[in-house]
Amino acid sequence: MTIPCFHKKSFQERLRIVRKRAGLTKREEEVLLRPDRFVKAADCMVENLLGVTPVPLGVATNFVVNGKERLVPMAIEECSVIAAASNGAKLALPEGFRAKSSGSVMIGQVQVVGAGRNAARDLLKAKDRLLSEANCRESTIVKLGGGAKDAQVRVLENGHVVVHLLVDVLDSMGANSVNSMVERIAPLVQDISGGRVRSRIVSNLAVERLCTASAVWRKEALLESFHGEAKGSAEEIVDAILDVYEFALYDPFRAATHNKGIMNGIDAVALATGNDWRAVEAGAHAFAAISGRYMPLTKYWKDDVGDLYGEASLPLPLATIGKSISANPSAMAALKIMGVASSAELSETAACVGLAQNLAALRVLATEGIQKGHMKLYARKACPPARKNRA
Repeated sequence: MTIPCFHKKSFQERLRIVRKRAGLTKREEEVLLRPDRFVKAADCMVENLLGVTPVPLGVATNFVVNGKERLVPMAIEECSVIAAASNGAKLALPEGFRAKSSGSVMIGQVQVVGAGRNAARDLLKAKDRLLSEANCRESTIVKLGGGAKDAQVRVLENGHVVVHLLVDVLDSMGANSVNSMVERIAPLVQDISGGRVRSRIVSNLAVERLCTASAVWRKEALLESFHGEAKGSAEEIVDAILDVYEFALYDPFRAATHNKGIMNGIDAVALATGNDWRAVEAGAHAFAAISGRYMPLTKYWKDDVGDLYGEASLPLPLATIGKSISANPSAMAALKIMGVASSAELSETAACVGLAQNLAALRVLATEGIQKGHMKLYARKACPPARKNRA
């Protein structure tokens, strides 16, 4: 969503604009301003609670995703991340981003050791029995049309047999539902395979929940973004960005930092909306290495007219429902601000944030360097040192 000079407005002005556009109630506004009101809910979420640790919650602007304007809440302590995401999104206007997701299926794994020679074949023949057993206890997710939909079998190099239970978790992250189902089918898997079941748990490599975001950055817009200070033509700036991208493509040391920048944006959205950002991180980096070599999560190339085309693709199992989300009033307010109606829309928006974040980083790395803008923002935002207590 484009809001002119949003970053120049006072805290109270920004809050007023967001409250009006998102339709926040007075109570929802107070949740954002008073994290101490989260203590009661937090005591039900973790053990041995002592308090809550505030993380700055900002909002990224200029995002248009599949034709819809979005304000994107981001929870992060690092300076310049929200500014970079907003700037990367602004440079993609007016078209903005296109995004799509592959579905809402999570994978549950059942590990079998010491299985018979025909275990894989026998387990596949018993697929219908496994699915029936997984779904036998009525649950909300099954009633709403989700639940176990398929089963696959893999044989690892060490001889272990692994059953993959594919579960449609709808708008949830689904870990608890999937874990319950794989534990439920474990005795049946053991009987059929003739082996011994060991691990039964969800996989965070959510390859059935891939999100792809894309955008085109006009070369003229990239040149104009330097306000006359660019050293080179529009074509040279695009080529320089592609050179920096190619660095990550062929060097895992650079690729790790490249992907960290992408996750700066995605994790901040996950944390703001009460999602498990650690699961998202694990899945993203595993996916980056799924080919056998650690690779960037984004791709860039020049289109027919020399503009820069960018694409991000990664597993994003983000949720809009679940106990950890509904118990967190700040997360509920963040989802309302974003205006997403499903986990697919949330994940697609997060993928766009990651792509915008990455483009903004490549743009400065290819030209003026990362520190100039970062330190300028850091200096502007730096708070005065706390005064020492005097006796």
